[in-house]
Amino acid sequence: MALSADNVKVGVTGGAFKAPIGTTLPTTSAAALNAAFKEVGYLDEGGIVQSIGTDTTDIKAWQDATTVRKVKTSFDLTYQLTMIESNEYTLSAYFGNYAAGAVEISADLGARQSWVFNVVDGSDRIRIVIPDGDITERGDVEFKNDGAIAYPVTITAYPDDSGTNAYLYLTDADILASA
Repeated sequence: MALSADNVKVGVTGGAFKAPIGTTLPTTSAAALNAAFKEVGYLDEGGIVQSIGTDTTDIKAWQDATTVRKVKTSFDLTYQLTMIESNEYTLSAYFGNYAAGAVEISADLGARQSWVFNVVDGSDRIRIVIPDGDITERGDVEFKNDGAIAYPVTITAYPDDSGTNAYLYLTDADILASA
């Protein structure tokens, strides 16, 4: 394949949406989202960060202590983002509840949900669909006079019934043709 600057993509903008598990999920990058998906609002300039982690155990040969095989012992897929709007969808995501202008902060920080992340670069679209996601880490919320109140979270993607943790849908014809 020849080198092409057209294949260099940038996550220029996008959005993060959440809905109860069981909501009909999109299966393309252009499909309309089910009305149950609610956008959490503005994200900070860091966008969305995907991390894939695996752990392995080495199996070594007795004869010369050489590693002859690696066995995967764990797999972890997470997404990090920081929400900078204080609205009902952000607050219910971060704290697990929101009702009529109030949040009750307790050890029960909410249920697992489905998530959709849209990433946009001009006419190119990438859509990440997480059928079963849980906010497993919450960063510090700072109330100060020189920045937005921000709600940093890490979402862990768990496997669905088919064993898939997340789906990535692309619109760019060049990427699809080379896949």
